Amino acid sequence: MERVLLLHSSREGQTIKILNYIATKLGSDVQCELVDLHQPLSVSFSDYDRVVIGASIRYGHLNKKLYQFITKYQTELEQAKAGFFIVNLTARKEGKDTPETSVYFKKFLLKSPWVPALQDTFAGALFYPRYNWFDRVMIQFIMKMTGGETDPTKEVEYTNWQRVDQFVEKIKRG
Repeated sequence: MERVLLLHSSREGQTIKILNYIATKLGSDVQCELVDLHQPLSVSFSDYDRVVIGASIRYGHLNKKLYQFITKYQTELEQAKAGFFIVNLTARKEGKDTPETSVYFKKFLLKSPWVPALQDTFAGALFYPRYNWFDRVMIQFIMKMTGGETDPTKEVEYTNWQRVDQFVEKIKRG
């Protein structure tokens, strides 16, 4: 049975939701393990046939622990031909929803010593009722500036699941 390691750097849970969706779409003949890369890694890359990392943007940045993880495991990631995707709200807009057009993906490639073999970017979700006061106000401000949803009572999912399906197909092709 094929084994896939799904690593996440998630803040609000949409990245984990996307990785769980990927696991489901890979099928029952693929065994997936979901691991938080912010925690000490207790698995060996050699135990897996594939590796996929999902990471979320918050206030314009990926978590610094992601970069620390990549630096520590760069060789293993390169040998695994690992896939990587970024989740952010800017990707809700057409023309900002690919690795080539995403400012966050471009910034990642400049900062990271690792260039993923498989790359993508997906729109995330807004969870206003779940945010603390500061985060809610800051995200409303950002969304107002970018023409997005500002109603603090709403939860809006922007993820394009067809795009995620296309990413899954690329994973399957190896």
